Amino acid sequence: MNTSVLHKQIGDEPFTSDPAESFTMPARYYTDDSIYEAEKEAIFYNSWWYAGHISQVAEAGQYLTAQIHEQNVFVIRDKDNELHAHYNVCQHRGHELLSGQGRTNLIVCPYHAWSYNADGSLKAARNSQNVGGFKKCDFALKSVRVEVFCGMVFINLDPDAVPLKEQAADLEKEIRDICPSVDDLVFAQRDPYYVPCNWKVMVDNFLECYHCQPAHKDFVDLVDMPSYRSKTGKIYSSHVSMGIPDSDNKAFKLEDTSDLEFGYAAWFLWPNLTIWAYPGEPNLSILQMIPDGTGNTIEYQDWFLPTEIPSPQLKEAMDYQKDVLQPEDVSLCVSVQHGLKSKGYNQGRFMVDAERTELSEHAVHHFQELVVNALGGLPDGDS
Repeated sequence: MNTSVLHKQIGDEPFTSDPAESFTMPARYYTDDSIYEAEKEAIFYNSWWYAGHISQVAEAGQYLTAQIHEQNVFVIRDKDNELHAHYNVCQHRGHELLSGQGRTNLIVCPYHAWSYNADGSLKAARNSQNVGGFKKCDFALKSVRVEVFCGMVFINLDPDAVPLKEQAADLEKEIRDICPSVDDLVFAQRDPYYVPCNWKVMVDNFLECYHCQPAHKDFVDLVDMPSYRSKTGKIYSSHVSMGIPDSDNKAFKLEDTSDLEFGYAAWFLWPNLTIWAYPGEPNLSILQMIPDGTGNTIEYQDWFLPTEIPSPQLKEAMDYQKDVLQPEDVSLCVSVQHGLKSKGYNQGRFMVDAERTELSEHAVHHFQELVVNALGGLPDGDS
């Protein structure tokens, strides 16, 4: 890539490790194609990537697929109850093997019918018995790291990656404290969104509630803002309000709030995953921001519930998310992407107060610092 885009340019203010003193990343981090290309190797090809839910690969032969930029991967469970992940490409001539999700007893390439076992070993290759020196052991599928974390399936293209449970042990504890039944939830629904903005704009937006009061009237009626706090960890941040909402708040109705132990909880997991827990009946959802070019993002929100069919209360919460909160955030992010291209803007200043109140943007700085450092840092700053 053209590394000059990472260097301080005329007009840049310092991005520093102290969020209370730092300016934001320069606008080119959201608009420059060379930075987008650099992110593939520097960020996404060596980080843990959400692929699906354990309930989608609960039985032998069940599989799901995931795409990390140009890298297609599938996860499958074998007859011995082990999970495997492989690059989704036949070792003969490169045809993709599986699509979507489903169940199969044998992985068969649609092109020339080479077949593979769930562990990636080549089972059969038509006419190979007549090819001199052909050894099936030379053509096994290339494996990918796979890990289950709080019921979610993650993959990592880096064979030497530190296990996610080690990198985010505190996050696992936080999720389990808020949602003790996390292992019993099942996949219920996926809601897709296609947003014309850079993926980092959407992550930035999630990581602060400075915008909540002016932009999310129903959300601030649901969530007790005075108790809303953001805490940053190594590769994650938590965003929790312990104040109990009113049962008749404007977002969605809660039948009984007497047993509630929290008001709202959400987490960010590097690089592009957010995890949500709404008050009420047990639930967990993820919202994944998938880069689709410099100025486009595909979002998937997957819901995990006690049953595949949501209760009336959970259905109302899901509808609020889909029909109200997400459209509000999408509109904000699209406008920001437009503004980042303006000749009248390059950087802003993080609003970070000493008490790290609900208005503080220190979690946005935490994410941007991870981005800057992954890309080699700003040579003229201290990150």
